[in-house]
Amino acid sequence: MHRYRHRPFIPVFFLFICLQVWTGTAFAQLINTGASSAPDTSGNKTNTDQWHNETAKTSYRYINSDISYSPDTSLHTFQRRPFSQPWYRDMGNLGSPTQNLLFTAEERMGPSLGYHVYDIYRYRPDSLRYYNTTKPYTNFTYQLGSKLEQMAYILHTQNIKPNWNFAAQYRKTTSPGFYKIQRNNHDNASFTTHYTGKRKHYELYGGIIYNKEQHDENGGLVDIGLLDSSQFNDRQLLEVNYQNDAYSTQRSAVTNNQRDFTVLLQHSYTFGRADTTYNEDSTRYTYRLIPRFRISHKLELSTEKHQYKDLYPDSLRYTGYFEQYFSASGDDSVYSVQKWFWVDNRFLLNGFVGRPEQQLSFDAGIGNRYDRFTTDYLAGRDVTSPVSNYVTGELKKEALKPGQWFYGANVQFYFTGKAAGDFMFHAHVGKDLGNDWGSIKAGFLQQLNSAPYNYTEYRNQFDSVFTSFNKESVSQLYASFESPKLKLSAGLRNYLIANYIYLDAPYSPAQYSPAFNITQLWLRKIFKVGSFVLDNELAYQKNAGAAPVNIPELMGRHQLSIERPMFKRHLQVAVGLEARYTTTYAPAGYDPFFNRFYYQGAYKVSNSPEGSVFFNFRIKQFRAYVMADQLQQLYTHNTIVAPGYAAQNFMIRFGFTWILIN
Repeated sequence: MHRYRHRPFIPVFFLFICLQVWTGTAFAQLINTGASSAPDTSGNKTNTDQWHNETAKTSYRYINSDISYSPDTSLHTFQRRPFSQPWYRDMGNLGSPTQNLLFTAEERMGPSLGYHVYDIYRYRPDSLRYYNTTKPYTNFTYQLGSKLEQMAYILHTQNIKPNWNFAAQYRKTTSPGFYKIQRNNHDNASFTTHYTGKRKHYELYGGIIYNKEQHDENGGLVDIGLLDSSQFNDRQLLEVNYQNDAYSTQRSAVTNNQRDFTVLLQHSYTFGRADTTYNEDSTRYTYRLIPRFRISHKLELSTEKHQYKDLYPDSLRYTGYFEQYFSASGDDSVYSVQKWFWVDNRFLLNGFVGRPEQQLSFDAGIGNRYDRFTTDYLAGRDVTSPVSNYVTGELKKEALKPGQWFYGANVQFYFTGKAAGDFMFHAHVGKDLGNDWGSIKAGFLQQLNSAPYNYTEYRNQFDSVFTSFNKESVSQLYASFESPKLKLSAGLRNYLIANYIYLDAPYSPAQYSPAFNITQLWLRKIFKVGSFVLDNELAYQKNAGAAPVNIPELMGRHQLSIERPMFKRHLQVAVGLEARYTTTYAPAGYDPFFNRFYYQGAYKVSNSPEGSVFFNFRIKQFRAYVMADQLQQLYTHNTIVAPGYAAQNFMIRFGFTWILIN
């Protein structure tokens, strides 16, 4: 019998924060500048003593981009739940499988494993931040909710030299949940480094990622109608489908675990015209490189593992999947592990045209990819190891100054291997309107991709599922407008999808061949009158055919708050209320056996608007909130998120973020 015991890592973590705060030195307040260019201190300081005396400045960028961003210090929406912005929905417990209610097609390229319900919690190579800071920068975040819902996060970054930075971050998420045996326990960590040679010819990006997600499956509520009964105000009294007290009263015998580890290395050497500029007394100098040609190499190595275990199986639980009698003694089990190991090597030749502040870059190259897929099911092992080759190219111009145009296009095409014929083409164009007016952008994306491995093969020791599919085609047209000055953002997107691959209601992979359209519109407008702020956000989407997708037609979120400085501007506060809602729709079901959401159209939900009240405040670099969430549960039943699954009860949440700059 397994027993779950709460480990006191959070109090220790909180004590560590307090000690750091009392021993920390004074720091300067960061200003969130959105997507505007921030000063680049990576190479313009060669006097180390002078560099250490610089005013604290911290910025970050993403790989293959010259645009710098400042860390977010905003207070307006600080209270909102992590991992659920703007339209994601979990299964009623922090850390549980999530889906995006605003339909988003998977932008996968080439071979893939296919498990995505935990993606929102995972660090990914394309989302890693590469920092640049004049002072060591540390971010502590802690959030606590009812029923021991906890999240702790720490980030530390500093420059070893003006041209060399490293950053490390770790996040721990745990939540036993309001209902029986639905515990989640996640660990996510990453390390990044960015180095630029003193003469700016050589540049290196490095990254290491580790993600682990552990989810106890309770199979949903046996009778969701009992949510209205006062006899079950304590949700732990409600019976769940996978409850088995002979195994444990606190842990589920059925678990889905996912783990991945990734190493990223990208380095390049740039040829161009170099200049050296000295100050008036020649004590300091600055290197400037105008690039003309570059040779790049990118290596990615990753391993991913997904495990399904049922240590105390019930024969009725698998009716519809396979027929198997299981002993009541608990000696049997259902077990399946799928693993994915891959190595991707890419070599590129880059060219540059124009001045550095208005530079057009283009590259072309070739890549080689080795994938190894493995299915272990106790009774045996299946292994497939495809080798693929592809060509890739990109054209890019970024808006590094206000008022500039930006555009780009990139293509990747597999010409050998199991994924031969898969391709992705993406093009966009836009303009920065300058003077805080924002930007406009329009683009087109076309992709043709093969089915993920877990859609084509699944095995345990009792059952096998083998399928084959035609390539899925996804076309996307989109346009967007964002204006900080007008406090307005809006967008339009249209999908045209053919050979759509999905999980059908009978719990089996399926393909919908006819082409279908999904049109989406979204709008956000913030009104501010004195200290009153009204934030309105709407999303509309329409499925033009009878395609097997589960989407609400209209979603909204509205927040009314009072935001103002107090005590001679030393204290900033934001206090208000928020409401969220969707129109009646048929939500996707969740299948623990395949750890995926499936299409169903019979069960529809019409939930009351979800409400919350909050109090946010900031003192210098310390931000905190107190929030009463799920207010509607005080007068009606819980929000239904999927057949058999409901959101939390009314709950109190608390959190803070403390930034230290030494």
